[in-house]
Amino acid sequence: MCGRYTLSQPADAIAKYFKIQDISSLKPQYTRYNIAPTQTVLAVSQNQETNQRSLQQFRWGLIPSWAKDASMGAKLINARAETVAEKPSFRAAFKRRRCLVVADGFYEWQRIEGKKQPYYFQLQDKQPFAFAGLWEQWQPPEGEEIDSCAILTTNANELMEPIHARIPVILQPEDYDLWLDVQVQDPEMLKPLLQSFPADAMTAYPVITVVNNARNNTPECIVPL
Repeated sequence: MCGRYTLSQPADAIAKYFKIQDISSLKPQYTRYNIAPTQTVLAVSQNQETNQRSLQQFRWGLIPSWAKDASMGAKLINARAETVAEKPSFRAAFKRRRCLVVADGFYEWQRIEGKKQPYYFQLQDKQPFAFAGLWEQWQPPEGEEIDSCAILTTNANELMEPIHARIPVILQPEDYDLWLDVQVQDPEMLKPLLQSFPADAMTAYPVITVVNNARNNTPECIVPL
């Protein structure tokens, strides 16, 4: 699964990497070292008329449009790539509402002698990257609509396997346009994108347990053990 991640890249680096022209919505609070479920996250979507990409804010934990209350979202932070096209909670978003969840690293925990040791994963080149994401709109009985999202996961690569059986789907940059194109709704065209990222292009190391508390949001979270 993917339950915590980071986004500490400068605004101009994010804009350049994801080809964003307007970064007015990219505020300083997006420099974060311990992003957790139910928090606001940053994602990229694409206007199908202009083909322009923009940054959006989503609540992490997808709330299906038919949900009775928002609490359902806390259970739907991840979607399995193998079943996302069929699951009632995700299938509509998989067809029409896909996004790039912006990150530059993520955490996973390994159970060792009854304790959970956190590891930090990032790309070898330390560049930002995109998780394959889905988003949905939910209208509460009273109040404003909530835009929420989930991150797709798949089978672990060789780097992740000793630590966890699942890994978040990190998309290749050349696949961003296809993933964002809402005119593409055939699952068979999209499933090839949902592979584990090459292990030799990633790096990982154990970090101190300060990251275990989601309230801790400092560079200390990624300090090597």
